[in-house]
This record gives sequence, structure tokens and C-alpha cells, in this order.
Amino acid sequence: MIYYILFGLFQIVSWYGLFLLFRKAGKQGWEAFVPFYREVIFADLVARPRWWVLWLLVPIVNVFVFFGLYFDLLKSFGKRRFWETAAAVLVPFIVLPMWGNDATVKYLGPSNTEEFKKKYPYKKSAVREWTDAIIFATVAASLIRSFLIEPYVIPTGSMERSLLIGDFLFVSKLNYGARIPMTPLAFPFAHHTMPITGGKAYSEWIKLPYKRLPGFQEIKRNDVVVFNYPMDADAPFERPVDKRENYIKRCVGMPGDVLTMKGAQLFVNGEVGYESENLQPSFIVVTEQPYGLDLNRLVDKRYELSTYLNDPSRGVYVLHITREEAEEVRQWSNVKEVIEQVYGPDDNSEMAQAFPFYKDGTVWNYDNFGPFTIPKKGWTVKLDNKTLPLYRRAITVYEGNTLEERADGLYLNGKLADSYTFNMDYYWMMGDNRHNSLDSRGWGFVPEDHIVGKAVLTFMSYDEDGSFLSKIRWNRIFRGIN
Repeated sequence: MIYYILFGLFQIVSWYGLFLLFRKAGKQGWEAFVPFYREVIFADLVARPRWWVLWLLVPIVNVFVFFGLYFDLLKSFGKRRFWETAAAVLVPFIVLPMWGNDATVKYLGPSNTEEFKKKYPYKKSAVREWTDAIIFATVAASLIRSFLIEPYVIPTGSMERSLLIGDFLFVSKLNYGARIPMTPLAFPFAHHTMPITGGKAYSEWIKLPYKRLPGFQEIKRNDVVVFNYPMDADAPFERPVDKRENYIKRCVGMPGDVLTMKGAQLFVNGEVGYESENLQPSFIVVTEQPYGLDLNRLVDKRYELSTYLNDPSRGVYVLHITREEAEEVRQWSNVKEVIEQVYGPDDNSEMAQAFPFYKDGTVWNYDNFGPFTIPKKGWTVKLDNKTLPLYRRAITVYEGNTLEERADGLYLNGKLADSYTFNMDYYWMMGDNRHNSLDSRGWGFVPEDHIVGKAVLTFMSYDEDGSFLSKIRWNRIFRGIN
């Protein structure tokens, strides 16, 4: 609330500064307080077309149009030096009232006219020209990345075959609504770590509350979503929400959904969940000895060999491939058997364990878990030995409460409680490469404030193998994401 109060006060003082400047230009001071009409006056004072104001209704474009009119207005009052422009952007609540009360500051005329330019010539130095160009490009690119669209590269195979390592994507911030930066002081184009030198690329001097602009759509079940990795809240990183690592998975569970996994089959609200020919389970392949599998053949076909459980000495391999690809492998001459690998309901091995890692003997693993309800804003859950492990992290880490177990019961923020009502929506994210994906089965729910955007388009795809031209996967360029 303190941020909103301070912002409101600064805004009123800035408008007061414009009030004084408008009066110097022969306009009515009150016009500075009327949105849109104020910008019409801007256009009149600087000799820009009034229809420019219509661009203020267009997201992203409105930022450039507003500042274009604003900077022209400053020129009309003789404010063209770099420090003056910078101050008018960063601390308008200081400089605008100061200039409004300064008798030496006068309205010189509409700055976007030839007469003005001849009467008040101003030539920038080469350094100033370059500085302005760099700053403008940096600000423009940062605004586009924050509020419109951002490129993203697939670094791991967790979404194979839907998305491949080396796919370059456009992630739309507009679909779900752009998230206002919560940690606005950051090095341009760096996410959380400084390039080359390392170290933090952001400062936490200013922290803003979570706020999201209106979007074109709500998140839909089975959308491919980019989000911040929730576990980066923990040591050693302890990063703020918007500076946590970017992950990409499929949203298979929505707020309020009841999820169950039985024998590697996902069920959502009692019905079969996401299924696709691109889903990639793991298969145990038993081969004739002493030949085994041809590793070059696997590379050529992009058949992913598991990093564990392989025993070539016995002719046993584990492949992460689709069911259709498994049928092809069955036809290979030296293959004796192909078995889909499914963790049994009692398999509590380290590789199989799934969130929330019960300590009372309950066994949940990647292929067998639930049922449980995904938290929804306004939903109240009863807290007991079964639900507490599931929801403790959401209640404490993501929603900022304290939970303490005492002899006489559970204390929420110092008060005895047996239930909790959630303040945010949550989602369940899973990779299409079901046995080779670090996803919600490993760390639980994804809060709504961690959602970055929707993956909409593969604009480039690059394979590390082959010659330069053959490395480009031409059939994946400008391909929509299902």
C-alpha cells in the first residue's frame, strides 16, 4: 500500500508541475489533470497532429507516443539537454514544479515547426547522438521484452518431441497479461546474472507488489507456458519472483482441478489428462549380445539415451522416445524386447520419488500420485497430516505466512488454525518427456505470480550436429506451438 500512496503523491505533484507549465503556455492549468485531453494539449503546444493521441490506446505503442509528445513539450520550454530530459523522466515530481515556478523558464513556441528550429537551433554532439540512440534502443527493447514478446531458447529435452533442444521461441506476454516488473532495477537484457563477470544483475532496493495487466485470454489447460522456477526462492539463490530461472512446461492442471497419476496415466477431474503422439515415456530395450544398440543410429534419429539404468554389458538400454518410435525400435534386427518403463505404486527409489515426499510411509512417485486438489484463489483447505505436506510451501513461501506446529495444534501467523484460504491461483506443470523432466512432480505447484507468458511460435531451430546449413531445422521455422 505504501508504494501506491507514494506513487499517487508523486503523480499529483508532477501534474501540478504541468499545471504551472500549461499556464505559462497560455492554457488552462486544470487541463493538466485530465487524461487524454492533457495529451491533446501536448500535441497542440508542440504542433503534432491531434490524432496521435489515439495511439495512446494501443499497448506498448502508447509508451513511445507519450514520451515523444512529452519530450517535444520539454523542448518547447527550452529543456533539451540530456540531464534535463533524464530528470523529467526519472524525477518529474521534482523538476516539473521547479521549472513551473522558475520565472526564467518560458514557453518558446511549438517545437515541431521549422520556425522554432530556425529560431532556437540546437545541435547535439556526436556523443549525445550516440548516447540518445543507445538509451532509446535499450528502453524500447526492454519495454518490448517486458510487456509484449520475448525470445526464449529451449535448453533441455524436457519437452521432447513437442519442443526440441535448440528451438528458439517467441513467448507472448500479452496473452495472459504482462506482469509488472517486481524488481525493476536491473541490468538491461540480463535476467538474474551479469554476463561475463557473473554476480547479481539486479538490485532489490525497490520491490513492487505483484500486478498483472489485462490479457487477451486466461491460461488454458494444456497450454505451453513459460514460468519462473519456484525453487529458486530457496538457498543458495533466494531470488525474487521475477528473477528466478525461466522454465517451460505444459500446464496440465488448472486451479481447482483434482489430479491423479496411475501407472503413468494422468487423470484430471476423473478423466484422462493430456495425451499426444509427442509424449515421450521411457522404454527398456533389451538387445542381442554382443551387438547392442548402434549409438550413431540413435543420434541420427534423435533417440535419447537415458543417463541412468543402462547396462550395455548385458545389452540393456533405456530410451526416452515416443510410443510410435518404440514400435520402430521393436523392428530392429538385434532387439529382443521393448518394455515401457513405469514406476510401480510402491517404488520409493530416489529417482522415482515425487512431491510432496511424505514421511509417514505414503509412497508417491512420478507415475503414481494423488488424488489432490490444485489450490485456487479463495479455496479453503483443512490442514492435517495429509494436506500439510502438500500445501505448506504454498502457504509459507509463496504467500508469505508462518506455520508453526505446537503441542496444542497448528499456528498460522501466531494464531491457532485448522484451515487456510488461498490468496492466489496455482498450476501444475509437466514436461512432455515424462521420465526426463524436472517439473511439478518434483517441486509442486506454480503460483500465478510466477507465470511469465505463453509460448506461441518457434521462429528458429538449430541443431548442434551437422554442417552449418544442415544444423538449421528448416521445417520448424515459424512453426506454431500446440
